Amino acid sequence: MNRQLQLQGPVAGTPVLQLGNYDLGRLGYTVEEYFLSGAASAYRLTSQRGDDGCWKAQPSADAPFTTRIVVCRPDSASRFNGTVVLEWLNVSGGLDAAPDWFMMHRQIMRGGMAWVGVSAQFAGVQGGPSLGAGIPLKQANKRRYASLTHPGDAFAFDIFTQAGRAVRDGGGLGALKPQRAIAVGASQSAIFLVTYVNAIDPEVRLYDAFLIHGRGGLGAPIDGDFLGSRRSVDLGGDEPLFAGAERIRDDVRVPVLTIQSETDVVKLGGIGARQPDSQRIRLWEVAGAAHFDAYGLIASQLDDGSLSAERLAELNAPVSELFGVKTAAPINAGPQFHYVSQAALEALDRWVKDAMPAPRAPRLELAATAPPRLALDDIGNARGGIRSPWVDTPVAVLSGLGQGGGGFAFLFGTTRPLGSAELAALYPGGRADYLARFNASAQAAVRAGFVLSADLPEIEALGAAACPLA
Repeated sequence: MNRQLQLQGPVAGTPVLQLGNYDLGRLGYTVEEYFLSGAASAYRLTSQRGDDGCWKAQPSADAPFTTRIVVCRPDSASRFNGTVVLEWLNVSGGLDAAPDWFMMHRQIMRGGMAWVGVSAQFAGVQGGPSLGAGIPLKQANKRRYASLTHPGDAFAFDIFTQAGRAVRDGGGLGALKPQRAIAVGASQSAIFLVTYVNAIDPEVRLYDAFLIHGRGGLGAPIDGDFLGSRRSVDLGGDEPLFAGAERIRDDVRVPVLTIQSETDVVKLGGIGARQPDSQRIRLWEVAGAAHFDAYGLIASQLDDGSLSAERLAELNAPVSELFGVKTAAPINAGPQFHYVSQAALEALDRWVKDAMPAPRAPRLELAATAPPRLALDDIGNARGGIRSPWVDTPVAVLSGLGQGGGGFAFLFGTTRPLGSAELAALYPGGRADYLARFNASAQAAVRAGFVLSADLPEIEALGAAACPLA
């Protein structure tokens, strides 16, 4: 369908979007905001919605829209590697948020990529039903965003397509010439991307790859009604929130890498959608990881790449209070999901650019119980999955599960520091014993392709800085 798109900007002033408490300009990146206007289509399915993901859809109604994109790009064309990462901004908190930027921003900038945050959904622009009580754009700055209008989440899939098309045509990138476009999305956005990959991508054929981070067992409804019967869901209950078995279609057109924490596999119901790796599909499940953790919530806000290992260790320490709200237990303080996410993005970029498929990963092991639970080692950490020194040479039990309290606390997992007797039994040689094993595990993760060699010195220094052994 022929579209008349208008991209207005850069808009003067500062965008309403948290990207960290550091100066991106000093790091060689420019941040600009643009308004994107046009007509978007809603879709309807024209085939059965089976668990195999092989869904067919076609446009139905059209509606006008004006949304915004936030562009973070290298100042120098010589630094740009040709890849644009487009993040479907997450609106579960009732406002636009960029969780994948926080998990992967170090690699985005180190690799010379551009990043674009897309306000694809209604709740982030105009407000309305969501799982949190954040402030949407049109309330956060009424004058700046007065022209924005969103017709509803049935149109979100096409709005994301049109944002990608505008950027692929060079919109918002200045002198940069894009060669590849990778779509990423976390949590609710990941659930929408599942449906996008299965139903929309076969028709629009726009993106070169997809990174799906933290999905449940279901994709989003094609009508965009994500919450549906879950509007009054008990977030802290025992039942999986999005139980189902909707897989990524086996005949997917481009590479798709799904990266999952323990929370996603069990609590969000992603276990039902597990599928074998194939020519264009990879599934990475990370042991000891939570849906979001101390790195994503705290350390990433200050991590500009210049922090000392001691400061990173301080920022990654387990806490039991976030934004004035107490959690039932210290939240997950293992930074492995950050490092594995960076490796995932780099692997996906290399897959597209150099036709080098991402590594295949073992799945988290399950206990023989009903309902299924994770199999644990003698310490209490999960078995299987992508390994890191934080679970292979533990000083704490790290989990994506077991967090009590209200609201979103269940997503943040738990940390139980090991006692002195447990540490002495594990590391009879003391600090030197621990660090030798920690570093060997980190190096093994690099060799396996699940941690980047560029991150290894920092990881080893972080292990030493956070070591509780004398």
